[in-house]
Amino acid sequence: MTTVTTRTIAYPADGLTMVGHLALPAGADRRPAVLVGPEGPGLNDFQRRRADALAELGYVALAFDINGGRWYTDPEEMLARVLPLLADPDRMRAIGHAALDVLRAEPRTDPDRIAAVGYGTGGAIALELGRDGVDLRAIGTVNGLTTGRPGEAARIRCPVWAGVGSADPIMPSAQREAFTAEIEAAGVDWRLVVYGGALHAFHHPPVDQAVVPGVGYHPRHARRAWRDVVDLLAECVPLTECPPVTERPLVPE
Repeated sequence: MTTVTTRTIAYPADGLTMVGHLALPAGADRRPAVLVGPEGPGLNDFQRRRADALAELGYVALAFDINGGRWYTDPEEMLARVLPLLADPDRMRAIGHAALDVLRAEPRTDPDRIAAVGYGTGGAIALELGRDGVDLRAIGTVNGLTTGRPGEAARIRCPVWAGVGSADPIMPSAQREAFTAEIEAAGVDWRLVVYGGALHAFHHPPVDQAVVPGVGYHPRHARRAWRDVVDLLAECVPLTECPPVTERPLVPE
């Protein structure tokens, strides 16, 4: 396991002071970089460990914030924050751009090799960066199969990988079909993986708090989705000194 350096970075976005988590791999050279977007409740230690795991592989990784340093424990409060955000592409893009600016400002980041991976709301933000024409090498979204404004998906300039649970009531088959129809019509290089029997947020270990209906952890599919994300990055933003695929870390737990 390589040495990883981490630090907290505060930056403004959406009228809030966001608190991101930057993870740097060993060395002093420029490396490919990954934006890591969190679920609706916010940024917690699990998402921070995602960034750390990517840094162990050799990427510069920024787990960005969407709630001004807050983790919502009340589902109703979380929805009151997240639903208006998901309905406003410009706000999502502004949050994504602010995080992207932080990542690009890091001297270790290769600005020409950046990917965005997000979960739930963070995945929707990653997609909106693509629809805004941002030069990304890959976009990955788990449980965030949102559709955008008409025609804007044609501005996506990189492959898109998406993962969703087959039993997810928040991202049902109609939502999956609308998403894939939009991406297909735009001529984007896309893939969708449907994980059988998985609910919404299947990738996140259980939390000791109330959650919205339809959320549930599926450890086997969580590991598979993490491997799929790592494979996407290996294909689209390869490392010059990449560890053998058998040595990649398991899903953060």
